[in-house]
Amino acid sequence: MRPRVVVTKDIGKEPLARLAKHAEVVLLPPEWTAVELIHHLQTSEALLCNVTDTIDKALLRACPGLRMISNYGVGINHIDIACAREQQIIVTNTPGVLTEATADLTWALLLDVSRRVSEGDRLVREGKWAGWEPLFMLGREVSGKCLGIIGMGRIGQAVAQRAKGFRMPVIYHSRRRLPEEREKELGAQYVDLEQCLSEADYVSIHCPYTPETYHLIGAFELERMKPTAFLVNTARGPIVDETALIKALKDGRIAGAALDVYEDEPYVPMELRQLEQVVLAPHLGSATEETRLAMADMAVNHLIAYFQGETPPNVVC
Repeated sequence: MRPRVVVTKDIGKEPLARLAKHAEVVLLPPEWTAVELIHHLQTSEALLCNVTDTIDKALLRACPGLRMISNYGVGINHIDIACAREQQIIVTNTPGVLTEATADLTWALLLDVSRRVSEGDRLVREGKWAGWEPLFMLGREVSGKCLGIIGMGRIGQAVAQRAKGFRMPVIYHSRRRLPEEREKELGAQYVDLEQCLSEADYVSIHCPYTPETYHLIGAFELERMKPTAFLVNTARGPIVDETALIKALKDGRIAGAALDVYEDEPYVPMELRQLEQVVLAPHLGSATEETRLAMADMAVNHLIAYFQGETPPNVVC
């Protein structure tokens, strides 16, 4: 009997066709419910899920036959890993393949908020542009300014590498300090969190979302930033206290923010949407054709390895 795998979202025809050669594939409809997912998982041994799916204890315990979860994405905070481990369910993710795309988007957001590109785009589209003026829509130069990175993993390092082109000094704070040789390669200096916040002209967040990093950036941390500084977040929404950020922006405590992620996606507070000094993207970090295909291929490869009796790569539990 062929193994059965439930796929929560369409990840592309070619990856799904390749997966179908090794298992029966059940692709859920776009608006599926937890009840539907549990119904299908009760007769399936594998799941290919996304970072927006909630794979909690109640779901896992309702599906005792589930043996493998292939996560399409790096973050795994939406999966109850402790329960998966307890039930001896293999969980994999897709690290590495989205590094360059997310680093590119970080710079797109940083440049956008600094030079007021989206704000200007809205002005032009609304027919409110009256022509060039010497003091019209002045932004801030990026070149030569200090970049502060919080979380110096793969993506943080890729962002730091790009800073060289803008002749920017880089300071960073991370759970683990990089080897001295790597710091020299990147031109990066390790500092504590408070110094990173207080000295940087641009603070870019790249740490993983864990219980320890929940609201890592709150009112106290925002108070440490320069009033001329910008906050960029392409990591996870709950790392930043959204309420505190809105207040800091309204009070002019910081100059602006560029966000790709939010506390309660896809909900974005109206107060945040109404602020002109904020650039808002709809979670586009890995959204390139090349990266999403690579993520799909990796997630499918993990399942194929499992179906063939091998240990899949990138096992997180």
